[in-house]
Amino acid sequence: MSAQIPEVRSTEQLREKWMKPEVITGSEILLRSLLLEDVECVFGYPGGAVLYIYDAMYGFEDFKHLLTRHEQGAIHAADGYARASGKVGVCIATSGPGATNLVTGIATAYMDSVPLVVITGNVATTLIGTDAFQEADITGITMPITKHSYLVRDVKDLPRIIHEAFHIANSGRKGPVLIDIPKDVSAATTLFEPGNTINLRGYNPCKVPNKLQLDKLANAINEAERPFILAGGGVIYSGAHEELHEFVKKTGIPITTTLLGLGAFPSGDDLWTGMPGMHGTYTSNMAIQQADLLINIGARFDDRVTGNLKGFAPHAKIVHIDIDPAEIGKNVPTDIPIVGDVKTVLQMINNDVQYASKADDWRAQLLQWKEEQPYKYVDSDTVLKPQWVIELLNETTKGEAIVTTDVGQHQMWAAQYYKFNQPRSWVTSGGLGTMGFGLPSAIGAQMANPDRLVISVNGDGGMQMCSQELAVCAINNIPVKVVIINNQVLGMVRQWQELIYENRYSHIDLEGSPDFVKLAEAYGVKGLRATNKEEARLAWQEALDTPGPVVVEFVVNKGENVYPMVTQGSTIDQMLLGDA
Repeated sequence: MSAQIPEVRSTEQLREKWMKPEVITGSEILLRSLLLEDVECVFGYPGGAVLYIYDAMYGFEDFKHLLTRHEQGAIHAADGYARASGKVGVCIATSGPGATNLVTGIATAYMDSVPLVVITGNVATTLIGTDAFQEADITGITMPITKHSYLVRDVKDLPRIIHEAFHIANSGRKGPVLIDIPKDVSAATTLFEPGNTINLRGYNPCKVPNKLQLDKLANAINEAERPFILAGGGVIYSGAHEELHEFVKKTGIPITTTLLGLGAFPSGDDLWTGMPGMHGTYTSNMAIQQADLLINIGARFDDRVTGNLKGFAPHAKIVHIDIDPAEIGKNVPTDIPIVGDVKTVLQMINNDVQYASKADDWRAQLLQWKEEQPYKYVDSDTVLKPQWVIELLNETTKGEAIVTTDVGQHQMWAAQYYKFNQPRSWVTSGGLGTMGFGLPSAIGAQMANPDRLVISVNGDGGMQMCSQELAVCAINNIPVKVVIINNQVLGMVRQWQELIYENRYSHIDLEGSPDFVKLAEAYGVKGLRATNKEEARLAWQEALDTPGPVVVEFVVNKGENVYPMVTQGSTIDQMLLGDA
């Protein structure tokens, strides 16, 4: 198998093939139902409670499954697949420890509104509640971090449940849905009739906004002298990047995109001011603090964006556009609430908005700040700087790659110095900040986009949490280019201990980590190392010229910090700008 997902029959062909009612097992119902939901690839790891399901896969050529080396790798791969494709990601694990190993990945997807259908096995229904071998109440454990959960007790319900799960995961505010299937249910037989109707009482997300609220927004734009747009991941999840671009161009309002919103608006546009928040640009943070109208489109006012809420956007009338009414007013009091799907809202408002004619001086001010206060660092000819490495990746790929990251300093440098031109090109754990996410999510992103370059940027800490997934890359020839920014330390923790805890460095030294080149080679993957700029250019070019997976370790300065930085308790205009 290669990274290319083999072509399978269309859902229409499969539906026609299975039109005639047939008595089959719950396991066969599951596989057929997944295919009918247009699932291209499932990521998983077998075990006792799902053996009937894996037995049904045997010889089933239309069903494609990628065996990972850990359940956490499976769910992060499904997550990366979903973020990079816009489809629902699917993973499978067994009961007990297999299911609980998915918890971190479920929470990651829940925090970032990623659509997943998570399938777990369970002990037989007759054993539930008896503390049977490898039993865990996974529906109870994950209740706070799923949109919905199902414990399937009757095989006849399985087609309906699967169809509902995909609908719930991929509608409204997207998120993970769990389906727990006891072993006897997967073995039981019934007449298979595909699920094709949805009737969920009480679940009806509001997509179309209130027109009166849109009129208020249009009037507010006409009156504003310092309007500013804060766009988040909701723009990307809604597929609304073109509508956002039209809105910005029609109004002429400058825009910032959050960490999860990167790629929603072209980075090269003069009206884009960069990322906001703790490690955001000077321009974006100052713009938020001085704006008289702040239009939040599909972001949730996360604490890393707002800083100290008491001093956030003190002069601004707040507009909040979101599919989830629970987010509006949750953190920041809202003057004009607009509940609805971002794409639908922008399509409607674009018919009415006019150019913000009173904001000419404001646009000039922001452009001046952009020129005077860009991201900057002290470069070196002798020490390899991590910011320079990201600039190298950006320069050689012209911002056209899909970039996944782990979590930490390297994540922030990638967000700052890689310039994204299109949506679904940036895959990172935002809300939960999950170390170990970078490599497996890249596998999923590559499976979803076999013809695009996928780069996984990792730190030396997070890389060791799921490094076993290199075996998946090697065996399946998944051509991910794995970048390791190796500073021999837990960098973001070290930075906080330096700046906030008065240089009291406690348990952050990663000396003794493996030789990453040898580790890559042990898995059958080419490994390269660079310690200076010349070696870095040569190693990276060799990685790009290599058709299969490659690991490139960049040994960088241990003491480098991410700037700007807003410390906890500060307002976002109180930035540490760094040595530069």
